[in-house]
Amino acid sequence: MRVLITGGAGFIGSYLVDRFLSEAWNVRVLDVLDPQVHPNGCPKYLASGTELMIADIRDRQRVAEALEGVDAVVHAAAAVGVAQSLYRIEHYVDVNVRGTATLLECLEARRRQLRKLVILTSNTGYGEGVYRRPSDGLRLRVAIRREAHIRQSGWEPCCSETGEVLESVPTPEDAALMARNIYALTKRSQEDLGLSLAEIYGLPVVCLRMFNVYGPRQALGNPYTGVLAIFLSRLIAGESPVVYEDGAQTRDFISVHDVVDAVIAAIESPAANDTVINIGTGVPRRIGDVARALAHAAGVPHITPVITGRFRRGDIRHCTADVSRARRLLGFEPKVTWEQGLEELVRWCRGAPSADRFALADEELRVRGLTTERIERGT
Repeated sequence: MRVLITGGAGFIGSYLVDRFLSEAWNVRVLDVLDPQVHPNGCPKYLASGTELMIADIRDRQRVAEALEGVDAVVHAAAAVGVAQSLYRIEHYVDVNVRGTATLLECLEARRRQLRKLVILTSNTGYGEGVYRRPSDGLRLRVAIRREAHIRQSGWEPCCSETGEVLESVPTPEDAALMARNIYALTKRSQEDLGLSLAEIYGLPVVCLRMFNVYGPRQALGNPYTGVLAIFLSRLIAGESPVVYEDGAQTRDFISVHDVVDAVIAAIESPAANDTVINIGTGVPRRIGDVARALAHAAGVPHITPVITGRFRRGDIRHCTADVSRARRLLGFEPKVTWEQGLEELVRWCRGAPSADRFALADEELRVRGLTTERIERGT
């Protein structure tokens, strides 16, 4: 079996390479080696048995070459990051949407040989997750918060009818995709394009909606990568992690090793065709608590997070995965505990290249009007 991994030199892609090689698959990687992610070129962790093609996912000729003789494709190539997408609009749309369209057009001509196309998409498309109204248990959705709402009602979303503070509950795949940031819209387009071709041409496609993936090999020098890597780069530099809002906003963190298991299951399961599946743990974790847990795991518990009270425009408050579909269709169950995952991440980062560039990224957001000053309720 031969598999192509687009973006395969990246964080998730490189772990897929390792697993496929261990299963005696032939592995081909197509990756542009973006300097923001790979400032030193091809990473040392990319396995030596990999066939690497350094090329852009938008290059139709090179993509067609990469697909020759391939049985399965994992599409992980993407420009990543919500905040940066708000001011690099053309780049994100071009890479994520046109890149996916280029891949699909090349695949259409080879559809009879394709065993499975797995597209890695994002939970960011949901926007705010599903909420429950405490008074009667009604499930409902809310719009992305605005600064005026936060000043009047506080950080937590409230019911527009009763004024109650809402409770976050797991979000299933059939929940409406309500996000409006550029990154989320491009990842939603990837799903729409892939599933459309699945319906028209019978392509065996599955879209895996990733929640917050973490683990070794995340770029510690990239301030637009996952929040755990950003916090760790600060801690390594002896600086406090910077937390927006009041630190009580939650995210669903899943180990990269569990993600690899999910991708393997998606390739092997016919039941997963032509659908979207959440890949998360279903466990919400407060960002302020996450920063403190990382500091303890790193042996610097005296470095406490700075809780800024500032709002990053477009940020959600809560979204946690409903993983019942993943259990049903993939037999998927996360195996890596939170404590194990943090221990592995911290152990790896001690020998990994790191640079704390958070301040520069934060200033860029401030200059572009994407962050507020500290918000006090009623001001």
